Amino acid sequence: MRISRQRAGLRPALAAFMGLVLTGAVAAPAQAETAREQQWHLDLMRADEMWKTSTGKGVTIAVIDTGVDEGATNLRGQVLDGVDYSSEKGDEHTDWGEHGTVMAALIAGTGAGGERAGAYGLAPGSKILPIRMPKEGEGVTGLLVTPSYLKKWAKRMARAIRFAADSEAKVINISMASPGAENPELSAAVKYALDKGKLIFAGVGNSGDVKNELQYPAATPGVIGVAGVDRNAKPYKSSQWGPQVDLAAPAVDIVSTCPNDRQVCKASGTSNASALASASAALLWSQHPDWTNYQVLRVLLQTASGNDKGLSRDDVVGYGVVRPRIALTEPGDPGPADEYPLPDLGGKAAESASPEASEPAKGSAEPTAAAAAAGEGGGGGGVPTVGIAVGVGAAVLLGGAAAVWAVRRRRSDAAPTGVTPAPPYGGQPPYPPSTVPPPHQGYAHPSHDHGHDRRA
Repeated sequence: MRISRQRAGLRPALAAFMGLVLTGAVAAPAQAETAREQQWHLDLMRADEMWKTSTGKGVTIAVIDTGVDEGATNLRGQVLDGVDYSSEKGDEHTDWGEHGTVMAALIAGTGAGGERAGAYGLAPGSKILPIRMPKEGEGVTGLLVTPSYLKKWAKRMARAIRFAADSEAKVINISMASPGAENPELSAAVKYALDKGKLIFAGVGNSGDVKNELQYPAATPGVIGVAGVDRNAKPYKSSQWGPQVDLAAPAVDIVSTCPNDRQVCKASGTSNASALASASAALLWSQHPDWTNYQVLRVLLQTASGNDKGLSRDDVVGYGVVRPRIALTEPGDPGPADEYPLPDLGGKAAESASPEASEPAKGSAEPTAAAAAAGEGGGGGGVPTVGIAVGVGAAVLLGGAAAVWAVRRRRSDAAPTGVTPAPPYGGQPPYPPSTVPPPHQGYAHPSHDHGHDRRA
């Protein structure tokens, strides 16, 4: 991800190896608008209205990333002491990749930077617990795509998740990714975090229009895999797809705090989507502090965009685009406190499951049970009519329970074969030049254009 024009081309050695989930062409924002006016995702999610009900106060979100700059204007007073697993200079409050700070600001930014740089997070009342991961190649010689290195990366991620699980954080955001395979240590760490009452969100990756190779930890059972959509709720062209996708959130042209703290920056990627889904969970948990992690997740699922025949999922946006405003105003029945609502860890299907919900065909390029975009008409204080968080099945309750568990999934089913693995964090440089996308390599992004719910 290139954060600004001035930073393009810096640190080529790092760019050759590092590939955070958040990538894409980035442009300096139009200076005629204030920072807040450029944050279209907050307008279409109607954040100003939501903040009258909840700002995420009382909820801490662990950000497993490249570190978080606690001195960033929009994050002053928002960043707690965490842990540093990197040998890079500084500590968890030093951002070696200029990525973790952006994610933290998308979640908990206060807008204190003024008109030009005062970007807000979706949950400005929440707090950030930074967990700084090692840079790729730290303590390793040779190639970064060997099975032994990928195993080491998974072990490092598992350690970070366990630290977060033992902390005060309720939500764990992971806007990082690595190829590979199921790893027992990583799987055990995820299960440990769930048992400790946490929710884990992770971006599914940004190579959906190229190889669509499974990325971890988003593909790890128990992790909520988050895909990306644009301001019209159309799938982000590079967002990965498959059975690992549980929810979707805004990902394209998202404006947030720049690492240089003097302006705002625009970027695209499922890193953004994961951060906004994590913030959505914080908003809901703040309003319902007595709910368990499973109840918070269940309400996020059953209020996500759906279709007019009942809640279901597809491989592009999962159960739909997250809609925190609907979750706050029309949560429905949160369901059992101790029952994990997704099928990847054996969650039980609701007795009232929609008969239309069915398993998408393996390898299909046209998933069916889709959600798409339409804005909320009327009012809105100038909010555009094309909305982000949409779909008809906002709270389709049959007997008080939402049908969101009927689709059985095995996350390993979607792993393509015959492709060369990329380095951890996706194999994509953090500051790519504006170039033509890589050649298509045979994994076409599925089409997705259904649904007509006009509620944001």
